[in-house]
Amino acid sequence: MKAKPKWLAIFLVLGLVLAACGDGGGGDETTTTESESSDTTEPMTDTTEPMTDTTGGEMDIATDVGVDLEAGTITVGLLSDLSGVFSALVQVIVTGHEAYWENVNANGGIGGLTVELEPVDTAYDVPTTVQRYEELKDQVVAFGHSTGSPHTVAINEQLQADGILAIPLTWYSGWTDPAINANLMHHGVPYCIEAMNLIGYIMEQNPDATTIAIASNPGDYGIDSANGAKIAAEEAGLTVEYDGSGLINAADEATLTEVANGIASSGADIAFVTTSPGAFGSIFGGALAQGYEGVWSGANPSFSPALVGPDSPIAEPLAASSYWSAYTSVWTSDTPGVTEAKELVGDRLPQPTSAVFEGFVEAQIMHAALQAAYDAGDLTQAGVLNAAKSLEDVDFNGLAPNEAYVGEANDQLQRSSLIFQPDPEGLASGESAGETVLEAEYTSDIAAAYEFTEACYALEG
Repeated sequence: MKAKPKWLAIFLVLGLVLAACGDGGGGDETTTTESESSDTTEPMTDTTEPMTDTTGGEMDIATDVGVDLEAGTITVGLLSDLSGVFSALVQVIVTGHEAYWENVNANGGIGGLTVELEPVDTAYDVPTTVQRYEELKDQVVAFGHSTGSPHTVAINEQLQADGILAIPLTWYSGWTDPAINANLMHHGVPYCIEAMNLIGYIMEQNPDATTIAIASNPGDYGIDSANGAKIAAEEAGLTVEYDGSGLINAADEATLTEVANGIASSGADIAFVTTSPGAFGSIFGGALAQGYEGVWSGANPSFSPALVGPDSPIAEPLAASSYWSAYTSVWTSDTPGVTEAKELVGDRLPQPTSAVFEGFVEAQIMHAALQAAYDAGDLTQAGVLNAAKSLEDVDFNGLAPNEAYVGEANDQLQRSSLIFQPDPEGLASGESAGETVLEAEYTSDIAAAYEFTEACYALEG
């Protein structure tokens, strides 16, 4: 049975609107011709200069790149999608970085040093990311984020060769895998563990559910999430009635129709779809038009508040039939970290947007690394990396679950999710960013018991 043309037209238009809003998460990468360059970089020379410590005495600080003790600055790079498919989302996250560091600098910085941000546009393009990395690596002490998993994997070998720290702006499970993450800092529940939490929570609310339909984008984002959903389905005793893992192409109308038809015809009790918000809206609307009545979910980047905004034709049915998770707290969360972040953001955003908290989380990880490196007297690129990898407990004050970067990968793995349902009324009133919190820190039995030894999906570099 094919999706009704009227519904499909509505959701294709909605998809264009959401693309303009920024999809958040994995997606098909654009391609450009990689510019040719030769590496003529000369080895950097460490310098050691005295700084005054907090007790008034002098301490020696070693530096090489990105730290100017005479000028009193530390420069941190941001490899950001500022013009590509996720630019709207990433610009909000960069706003979080800016608000956070402005406050830190106003209160003494790092031992009196001011942290300066150097954001560059990667356009969500792998060759451009590599080029921007090469341009910036001899100017910054570390990278405060790197948008995209394939993009970060593309520079990972060079990060290791150069001894530089980077914080990926994705939730690929490989960032907790020691075979991959020597120079990378994981944070937030990975896509595959997120799927285990969501399906575990849905099963608690719907104990009679016996079947599931799974569909996703290809690549790290989609398949990492879909693999987690399959693990959860097996543990929960759910039969996979439809498997569209890797089938979705958000720009291809035919695959959206195929997935909508597959979910609707499966009659599954649960539909777990990981894609972009625009594609999700099209699939949801197509299945709904055919009378599908299952419970919906998917990785967080599949959801956008625009899906339940005043102009969305699916706002009410989506709010009534779906559950989602978040990697940080959300706008209405009542925690000290959220309260402080909202005060620091002030009027920088035109409306409440929970994505800004991701910028604060990334910045706090970098802050902890820089402070530890300063305290150790080594603000070289290698010193910052070593300091970061020695962090035993990064406390976000309720803005996100704490993170640890020492010990076995299975112990470092983040397993806690915030569970929410869409909130059209709160979004319309400005009281929320479109989320009603159901569980602030939730870990399903499936996720708690999962033994993590490697990435849930092998991403080739």
